[in-house]
Amino acid sequence: METEKSINVLGEKLETCSTDPETGFYRDGCCNTGPDDHGSHTVCVVMTAEFLEFSKARGNDLSTPVPAFGFPGLKAGDGWCLCAARWHEAFEAGKAPRVRLRATHQAALAHCDLGDLKSHGIDLS
Repeated sequence: METEKSINVLGEKLETCSTDPETGFYRDGCCNTGPDDHGSHTVCVVMTAEFLEFSKARGNDLSTPVPAFGFPGLKAGDGWCLCAARWHEAFEAGKAPRVRLRATHQAALAHCDLGDLKSHGIDLS
């Protein structure tokens, strides 16, 4: 498993996004990424019902469990490492979920504007 350096969008050490449910491309609880992560699962979000409906309408049903892949299905309030392009798409549509910036990998900046992410940030003091 080769991953990029675990740095968040604020230039600090990447924090854990969620361990219940276990998230991340590598299912390590963090939004780490690497060459195998073609979807850039790098934006740590807190799911909302509105976003889950938006994503399902776009062909990515995140709310239905898929036991064969160990996927529990997500509900509002769950933390999850979301594909950066999907977050950006939801942002453009006014449906983006809130972001935990300290748990969002710096690689997300290839797809998302830092100002946009900060406008949805829930962990800025």
